[in-house]
Amino acid sequence: MTNPPIEASFRAKREAGRKLLVPYITGGLGDDWPRIIEAVAAAGADAIEVGIPFSDPVMDGPVIQESSTKALAQGANPLAILEELRSVDVDVPLITMGYYNTVFRFGDQRYAENLAEAGVSGAIVPDLSLEECGPWAEAADGAGVETILLAAPTADDDRLSRVIDRARGFVYGVGVLGVTGERDALAASATEIANRLKALTDKPVLIGVGVSNPEQAAEISQISDGVIVGSALVRRILEGAGPDGAGRFVASLRAGLDGT
Repeated sequence: MTNPPIEASFRAKREAGRKLLVPYITGGLGDDWPRIIEAVAAAGADAIEVGIPFSDPVMDGPVIQESSTKALAQGANPLAILEELRSVDVDVPLITMGYYNTVFRFGDQRYAENLAEAGVSGAIVPDLSLEECGPWAEAADGAGVETILLAAPTADDDRLSRVIDRARGFVYGVGVLGVTGERDALAASATEIANRLKALTDKPVLIGVGVSNPEQAAEISQISDGVIVGSALVRRILEGAGPDGAGRFVASLRAGLDGT
């Protein structure tokens, strides 16, 4: 498969009036995870975030930690995940989410080239700070992989502006302080960071961490350009939802964003 550009695709869809939806799936979790990717793409995802399991996922809460632990126990590793991604039949961008220990062991250039060769359009490296991301981001730029940076609600406007300048693909607004996980209500910090980012940039702004259901997705997308949903989907996969169940949940998120 090819590497469709994220930012260009997202801008075009935004201009057409569409709110953007990026589900997260843990790579290597079970035998059917590539089919789950295809199912959620068919259900209305605009890109798909694929987690590279790691033993110490510092940004992730209990659900995604459990999924990573299970995937690793089943033999998942970065090269095997990327090899399987080559055969995934979708026409939306794929984005990896993995920690810098993995990138460091490969080397920035080799990792970026491996992503590109697997058809991956973008990468999130959540524990790599703005001040330290230069070598990786330059290698990724050279390989045609868009580096998506996190924008935290604790950052001042000067730092947010610098994050925005370095970000490629879209700006990932972190909706809450703390780790990923489902929440009963949308946090006030999600609305705040969405408003602040939208005031600072024309790049697509998506909000993740704490967005758990169609109602929350619709609420925050009134301000942002879209949402990233991880734990709520991964929980269903852990409970045995399979491709059909995952697709139904993502279709419900799509309907919430579309107001249908």
